[in-house]
Amino acid sequence: MQIEFPLVNELQLGNRLNDAIEHDRRGEFGLLLSMLSVDARDMSQFQLDKELNVDEKLYKTFQLPQAQQLVCDLSQQQAIDHATDFQRGGVSQFHLQQALKPEALVTRGQYEDEMQIVLANCDELTKLKHQQSVPEITEINQIHFLDQLATQRKISETLANQLYAVA
Repeated sequence: MQIEFPLVNELQLGNRLNDAIEHDRRGEFGLLLSMLSVDARDMSQFQLDKELNVDEKLYKTFQLPQAQQLVCDLSQQQAIDHATDFQRGGVSQFHLQQALKPEALVTRGQYEDEMQIVLANCDELTKLKHQQSVPEITEINQIHFLDQLATQRKISETLANQLYAVA
């Protein structure tokens, strides 16, 4: 007999262990225990942080604050500025605010400086294409029939002009 999936910990058994003890079925209880993994690391209490990577586990274990943010993206969040705290309360107030909410070392937009300059000189449709959020074009069925004919005529004239230009 082949089992579909191996038993790893007692959470997979549900209430079957409890039922075996309650109804005095020692054979079933022994069988269920023998089917569990022998490795203690497979027990359910050690599986709580399985989705976390090593760095996140260390931060959680030692209760460390998250690393200081190096770059602040203005399109995603509001920039933290402790300059007014420094002016009002001095160095000690600045250090306190820096410890509570660290200020990023560099504040910029979503893209690098060169790309921001290029996008600033582009039209709105090009910016939307770069962000991959082009607005949907109205469906052809919603356009009036005479407008459809005029659009098709313009398209055919454009294609004809291109063909004559190539030839």
